[in-house]
Amino acid sequence: MAELPSSMRALVLDTTERAPEVRTVDTPKAFHGSAVVKIESSTVISYAREVVNGVRKYPFPMPLTPGFSAIARIAAVGPDSTKFKQGDLVFVDCIIHSRDEYGDVFLAGCYHGDTAGSAKLMKDVWRDWTSAEYTLVPLENVFLLDAEQLLGKLNYSLHLLNYISIAVVPYGGLKDINVSAGETVIIAPATGPFGGAAVLTALAMGANVVAMGRNKDALASLQSKINSPHVETVAITGNVEEEIVALKAAARGEADAFFDIGPPAAYQSSHITSGIRALRHSGRASLMAGYLQPVTLPYRHIMHRNITLRGTWMYTSEQVTDFVKLVETGRLDLSFCQVTSFKLEQHQEAFDKAAEDAGFAKLVVFEPHS
Repeated sequence: MAELPSSMRALVLDTTERAPEVRTVDTPKAFHGSAVVKIESSTVISYAREVVNGVRKYPFPMPLTPGFSAIARIAAVGPDSTKFKQGDLVFVDCIIHSRDEYGDVFLAGCYHGDTAGSAKLMKDVWRDWTSAEYTLVPLENVFLLDAEQLLGKLNYSLHLLNYISIAVVPYGGLKDINVSAGETVIIAPATGPFGGAAVLTALAMGANVVAMGRNKDALASLQSKINSPHVETVAITGNVEEEIVALKAAARGEADAFFDIGPPAAYQSSHITSGIRALRHSGRASLMAGYLQPVTLPYRHIMHRNITLRGTWMYTSEQVTDFVKLVETGRLDLSFCQVTSFKLEQHQEAFDKAAEDAGFAKLVVFEPHS
């Protein structure tokens, strides 16, 4: 393999009291169980600004190179790798698990997780992430992509492939409640980045979708852009009984599944109750929202209707592999997505754009080597 450069550029956060800055740092070296990847394009999540400025109060060690998932090329691998070769196009996943305690899990470049083990793993081993020219990653977090199919036949750009990092999140929740072809799933709220991705993902899985949202114009725009007979929309009005009637009308009866991915501020939203109460007997609900406070659930309805509630945080490695197949076969069409790219030095602009322009199929990325 070709030699890696001795140094590289990376975005470094020393404290949430001031903005991160681009610095020249040592290029990481691969060891057993790891790979060094050349970052082609990395996702800037909609709440990245709130992570680096401390508004979200996520715990993580500093100094830190932040980031999320990314599209990359293999630059070097440890001596125990038998699959990857230099230049391979890969998806780099940001969910890192301990190898000897699966429950020690954290969100790389963003949040050290909920256990002492996950905090130790981030601090001591996988601290720096994808807002850099090169990144050291666990081998199990690297997923081979079919470059000929994706970049050639489907004519996707490297930047566009980062939508995998957004849409795979709701895929985890939808798979966990076994959403299948021909079923009807209520998705709420559906007009944000992850909710919108859930709509596209459910359609790719063969389901019918009832998309809920507060902004009627945003709902109309989503339906117009997707232009599918398998998508209906219902407004979140705050009136539970009205919403239930509208949901059942849109679903042509009772829905099979409900997928909730509301933001933290929506913990009192009416859609939580109406979405569950619009389910058929033995229906299923996936809970992937970002609520920090307790929520009110229609307990008696859940009990009497045998409703299954399933909580999911992110997704599994097996689900990433399955999801990549949806993209490579073209079943999930990435061409809906609008991408804006920034250099590392434009990090504040990138954070602002990701926060202020968050919505259906909109993506902001860093291009570290530009």
